[in-house]
This record gives sequence, structure tokens and C-alpha cells, in this order.
Amino acid sequence: MDDSIKQALIDRFRGYLEMVEDGEEPPDDPGETADLFSVLVEMAALRSEVRTESRLVKEALEQFRGVFGSLQASQATLQRELDRARTETRDQAQSVLRPLLLDVIDLRDRLGAALTLSPAARPRWRDRLWRRDRSGVAAWQEGLRMTLRRLDQVLLDRRVVATQLAGLPFDPRLARALGTAADSSVAEGTVIKEVRAGFLWDDQVLRTAEVIVSKGDAGKGDR
Repeated sequence: MDDSIKQALIDRFRGYLEMVEDGEEPPDDPGETADLFSVLVEMAALRSEVRTESRLVKEALEQFRGVFGSLQASQATLQRELDRARTETRDQAQSVLRPLLLDVIDLRDRLGAALTLSPAARPRWRDRLWRRDRSGVAAWQEGLRMTLRRLDQVLLDRRVVATQLAGLPFDPRLARALGTAADSSVAEGTVIKEVRAGFLWDDQVLRTAEVIVSKGDAGKGDR
């Protein structure tokens, strides 16, 4: 209700009370007095209702805050459980897949070694095949290369990549030094040769590389 209307009603009621105290007769129209009284009664009832509604709203807000807090706590707990379940699932999958990936890498090493055998190390059947049918040997070698490419793609699809450490500073987390060699063209402690390639799986070491590292003093000979 507007403040001016409220003040007008209060002034009229105050005037009525003053007339009664002075012994004056009430207005001829009793309806006007009844209407003023009814308005005041309604105002009092409205004020009480507003207070009641305010209290109910306040209680509802308090309950909502409690429910909202419980929902937030439940969501945080659920998120932690989901994260833990994802981590456990990933760890279990990796523990199962890791030996298989290492077997694929070992097979890849063997196929690569077969392509790079020196003539002295080649088996006699391969030399006989070479002399008898050069085209057959070429096809055999191309078949090995295709298999190697396929194995590399299988590893790449599973986020397994070779470390490629040659020319980089030696990192014991990624490689194991098999020996040292003098090389004045690079800084001391640089990987100058990968004897066996290392591999990373999701940025974690799957297989440690085996390398030769440069040394500073060439006069001491290889270790």
C-alpha cells in the first residue's frame, strides 16, 4: 500500500478518535466509519500475512541452501568416484596391454634386424635364394618392410612412439648407457648411438633405450 494512502487513513482514524473523546457525534454516515475500520483490520491482517509469508520464504530458503549444499557434496563425491574408477580401469587396461605391446616391439626389432644382416651373418639359405632369384629376395625384403610399417602403425594407433634419443643429452629416465665413445663433434654426455630403441606409451616409458654416450677424454679408450 502506498505510504500517502496509509497516512491519510491513519489521519482520518485519528480524527475520528478525537471526535469521540470530545463527545462529538459520529458522522451521519456509519458506512464511512465501518469502511475505515474494515480497512484498518485488513491492513493488520495483511501485515500478519506478510510476516507469515516472509517467515515461510526464509525457511524455504534455508531448506534450499541445505539441499543445494548436499547436492554439491554428493556431486563432488560422485566425481571423485568416477575419477577413481577411470584411473583403475586405465591401469588395468595398461597392465593387460603392456606385455602385448612389448611383444610387438620385440617382433619389430627382430624383423628390422633381419633386414640389416651383414652378408657374413646372413643364413646360407638366404644367399642361395639371392643367387637363384634376386626378384624373390627383393619381394621378401619388401614384405618385411611392409610388415614393419604395419607394426609401427599398430604401435602408433595405441600411442606408442620411439624415443629418438640420438643427438640429445643422456637422460637416465629414458635410456640405459651401454658404454661410451669419444666424439669431439658433440658435447660430453650426448647420446651418439641407439643400440636398442626405446619407446614411450602415453608419455610414460614403455621400454628403456640402450645407448652409447659421448665422453670427453678420448685418451682413456672405450669403457
